[in-house]
Amino acid sequence: MKILTCSAHLQQLEGILRKSLPIALPVFGAVLNINRGNPGQFEVLVDKWPEFGAVLARPSGEVASGDTGHCRRGVTWHPGTCQACSEQPWHHAGAPVRAPHPRSHTGTPPSAPLTPASPRPAPGVRVGSLSPSHVDLLNDTWPYGGNARSRRFLAEILGRFPQVCLQDGSGQPLAWVLTDHFGTGTHSYTLPEHRRHGHMQVALTVAAQRAHARGFPTFG
Repeated sequence: MKILTCSAHLQQLEGILRKSLPIALPVFGAVLNINRGNPGQFEVLVDKWPEFGAVLARPSGEVASGDTGHCRRGVTWHPGTCQACSEQPWHHAGAPVRAPHPRSHTGTPPSAPLTPASPRPAPGVRVGSLSPSHVDLLNDTWPYGGNARSRRFLAEILGRFPQVCLQDGSGQPLAWVLTDHFGTGTHSYTLPEHRRHGHMQVALTVAAQRAHARGFPTFG
């Protein structure tokens, strides 16, 4: 396969994939991140250019260091069929999905931009961010966590990708949303003692607003 390194080609690919949502979602977020500074140090490959039939996003150079060495997503198109595949530390490969040709934009449209009437934090709660000191809390509360490998993975995405945290008056986390190499939500959680107060709705709204401002689609 061919690695796309030309910025003009990567921008062109972004535009093509955007018109192919939602079937292009498995790789679209990775391409967006690559075109916005590439914080995850990823690369994108196509079977040929410009009339490609398969797109793969993976760590640059396929160097299996840390916990992203097997973190890949790809999409292949055939007449009437879309095959989405995923190879990540925490997820299994997807099954074939019936879909139209990728140049057609069908399915659930992206959500409309959020408005000033969107949910606001409760009194005494503020929007902040997580710090590296919170990685053990994240590892303890993640369904795939609890081990050294998951801790390294969470520490990496915490340091590289956008995240939102609701905090109390003393700065302690109440709820949070983390994103990953593919621009998707990875770890969203509200501490049990703070649930049923709308904190996650606020955190997801803020995360979606910020993602939308960066050109990322939001679905719902």
